[in-house]
Amino acid sequence: MRRLVASLPLALLLAACSPSPAPPQSDTASQPAPTNAALGSPEWYAWVDRSLHIGDNGHGPDHGSDAWNRAVQEKLGQEAPQSKPGSPEWQQSVDALLRTRLPPSS
Repeated sequence: MRRLVASLPLALLLAACSPSPAPPQSDTASQPAPTNAALGSPEWYAWVDRSLHIGDNGHGPDHGSDAWNRAVQEKLGQEAPQSKPGSPEWQQSVDALLRTRLPPSS
C-alpha cells in the first residue's frame, strides 16, 4: 500500500508533464471548395453546409431556406456578409469567404 501511495505523486507529475494531444483540426479545413459548383446549386449548398456544420447528417434546415441562411450568418459571425441573406450577392460573399479559409480541391 505504501508503494502505491508513494508512486502516486510521480504518476501525477508525469501526467502533468506529458504533452497534450494536438487539438483536432477544424472539419472546415478538410472540406475542399468545389471547383465548378454554381452558386445556389445543390452541390454548393451541400459544401457550405458541410463546411460550416449547419446540418447534422442530413438533419437541419433545408438548404437555402430562411432558417438555413440565418444559421450560415450565425456560424460566420462578424465575418458574415451584410447583404440580404440568400441573395446572389450574399451567396457570392459566403463563397468567397469560405474559399479563403479552405484549401483548393484537387
